[in-house]
Amino acid sequence: MARTKSSNQWLQRHVKDQFVRKARAEGYRSRAAYKLIEINTRERFVVPGARVVDLGAAPGGWAQVAAQRVAPGGKVIAVDLLDIAPISNVTVLRGDCREPGIQAQLVEALGGHKADVVLSDLSPNISGIASADQARAAELVQMAMEFCRERLQREGVFLVKVFQGGEFAGLLKELKGMFREVRTVKPAASREESRETYLLGRGLKGIQ
Repeated sequence: MARTKSSNQWLQRHVKDQFVRKARAEGYRSRAAYKLIEINTRERFVVPGARVVDLGAAPGGWAQVAAQRVAPGGKVIAVDLLDIAPISNVTVLRGDCREPGIQAQLVEALGGHKADVVLSDLSPNISGIASADQARAAELVQMAMEFCRERLQREGVFLVKVFQGGEFAGLLKELKGMFREVRTVKPAASREESRETYLLGRGLKGIQ
């Protein structure tokens, strides 16, 4: 199938992208690894000994970074509907994090504990229709928030990708109602033209 003009332009940008080249050179599976590296350097929440759950983890760039940062003694569980090739010191689960079977595997992988950190770089399949894409992305954010209510410990940290647009204000308000502290972060590895940004929540409210 012939490439469209827009897909050719994307491919050219991708090949020239400094973070794509850097990821290849340093052995990371995706340029997204540098988003987590930068955010964690500033915020220091993926630390040695931490228990981390990475939602929507494929192809595994964030899980690679997390595994490096939680050593020694930490755990990383990567969850996705897609296959993820094995990653050293990462437990990979294929499935929907809402499914009882995956929930049971998560409990076992966490050793009966709750997570210290939940990461969510989940993104819907982009249709090009902004309103529909934003609505689907917001649904994924809310799914990850529900996961945190069940699986994140009281002083835990939640990092989630969101998209600027009509859904953003509502999601920000919802997170502020859920966490004691919420910050907006936009790492340099996020492409300038992208509407994505990240929200970082610390400390669940109402958890005893």
